[in-house]
Amino acid sequence: MGAVLYYLFIFPISILPYFLLNAVSTFIYWILYYLLGYRKSVVTENIYSSFPTKSKQELDDIVKGFYKYFADLLVEVFKNFTISEKAIKKRVVFENVEVLNTLHDQNKSVIIATSHQGNWEMLAMAIGDLGKHKQMAIYKPLKNKFFDNKMKETRQKLGLEMFPMSDTIKYFKKSFPSPVSIFFASDQWPSNPKRAHWTKFLERDTPILLGAEQYAKLFDWPVVYCEMIKTTRGHYSVRFETITETPKEMEKGRIMDDYCEKLEKTIQRNPTDWLWSHRRWKRTKEEVFAD
Repeated sequence: MGAVLYYLFIFPISILPYFLLNAVSTFIYWILYYLLGYRKSVVTENIYSSFPTKSKQELDDIVKGFYKYFADLLVEVFKNFTISEKAIKKRVVFENVEVLNTLHDQNKSVIIATSHQGNWEMLAMAIGDLGKHKQMAIYKPLKNKFFDNKMKETRQKLGLEMFPMSDTIKYFKKSFPSPVSIFFASDQWPSNPKRAHWTKFLERDTPILLGAEQYAKLFDWPVVYCEMIKTTRGHYSVRFETITETPKEMEKGRIMDDYCEKLEKTIQRNPTDWLWSHRRWKRTKEEVFAD
């Protein structure tokens, strides 16, 4: 079924030029926002609760802007299957790779903390030959084997190496011939919020995955925040900012607090371009610990 869906629907969209993809995106936006109201209650509640000082008009504009961004994201993910290396490098611009290269020159591997901001799928492709580190990323395998192989092949176009979450500790223990960087998407709802780190994020108590911090402390790898900003339709700018070069000296939770502070600033500047449709606040802290 996956192959049928790909070749009959996704592939024909993927080979369209960008000006036609923009038209497809606009059509998808109208369906998602006006016809289906896709997760509109979740999106609206998330946005309204995250910006209490904004007016109703401003909040409604952010909600509508999110759906336009989300529609663009969908068609860009489709485009990723057939996009050329030249087009990837044109559409994702890295502003300060020297932050990573300096750590490489110090013979340091690094953890890069990313988020679901901008187009993380295009980021996965673009980082493949970025800088001096060997680039690696953790992923959650899809149940559909066809799409799992297709997505993995697409993400690894420029040299990124991906490995499943279940192999994370194995990869950290591996002996690499030169420093590597491993990307962590750290802004998802934890599978066990009782064991997560709780912090204030976008006006609410929020459980944060501790994986990036725990591996950084265990193996003494610096942690770098990765910010991806949508500059124009289909184009992105990426910047890196060091969170810490000495993770073992940081108190528990401080690395993830700093990550959340940086991500919140990114979202505040670009409020439409984060994945508001996921249930980031499924339960309150009180509900979690009342069980």
